[in-house]
Amino acid sequence: MKHLRAYLDLSAAMAIVGSSVVVGKMITAHFPVFLAGTLRFTVASVILLPLLSVREQSARRGILRKDWKILFLQAFCGVFLFTIFLLFGLRLTSAAEAGIITSASPAVLGLISIIWLKERVTRSVYAGIGLTVCGILLVNVLGSVANAERGVMPLAGNLLIFGAVVGEALFSIFGKMLNKMISPLCIATWMSVFGLLLFLPLGLYEAVQFDFSTLRLADWLTIVYSGVIVTVVAFLFWFSGLAQVEASRAAVFTGVMPLSALTLSALLLREPISYAHLLGCLCVLLGIGLITRTTPQTRSETACVVLPAEQ
Repeated sequence: MKHLRAYLDLSAAMAIVGSSVVVGKMITAHFPVFLAGTLRFTVASVILLPLLSVREQSARRGILRKDWKILFLQAFCGVFLFTIFLLFGLRLTSAAEAGIITSASPAVLGLISIIWLKERVTRSVYAGIGLTVCGILLVNVLGSVANAERGVMPLAGNLLIFGAVVGEALFSIFGKMLNKMISPLCIATWMSVFGLLLFLPLGLYEAVQFDFSTLRLADWLTIVYSGVIVTVVAFLFWFSGLAQVEASRAAVFTGVMPLSALTLSALLLREPISYAHLLGCLCVLLGIGLITRTTPQTRSETACVVLPAEQ
């Protein structure tokens, strides 16, 4: 299948992002939010900047003036705001309820891509998005543990998590507006660099007042995982896949994120898995199947959403 690699990349990226819910819960228990963001993107930038300089002759190749603006907006919404909303939200609500809110990811991204990017969407894509949303709601609503703790301020926390979902959707939308000549590695690198610059001022302020002697090796490993896997690896997978398919088609793969969070919660937090979870997983798989079996639009059909390179 022509786009099989893109689908696998998108699925892998969202599986990793799903793990960030569990890891984020661990991080917020030991690190201030802005310090955690600064450390995460420092790790990512230290890896990506040298890699970009080796793999590509110029880190600025193919980036036009308008692309820099889009890259910054992409980093601000999908990196800076997403991280802030997610980590602060996880301090106020439970991981289970955060999973419920992330169930809206396919619908939010699909809706924005249809309205903003004017993408042509087939009935199968609409059905795939709807089936995926239904499946994830089954997983998170019917399959949630009734007596689970809701957190100290669940309503406020859930609103923050929804803000993270919107930020993630804008992250992908801006990605489709970039010059198609910019490589996934280059985009991922500048996302990390901009993320670091945005977090750094408040991160340094928190670092001055933070007692690093209280941290254990396991606490540092969560930061390393967040910087290397959640940032570097997930960014590369997502941008590689997004470059080959429409944003509305990629939207369905965000359904993998809550399923990943569910699986890791069961494995790491020992939360039970019910028949509702299994039925929800089946719906998501069927939804992804509907998306992947249809023929994607050609590049020329979606040229209106990709800015051409200036001569």
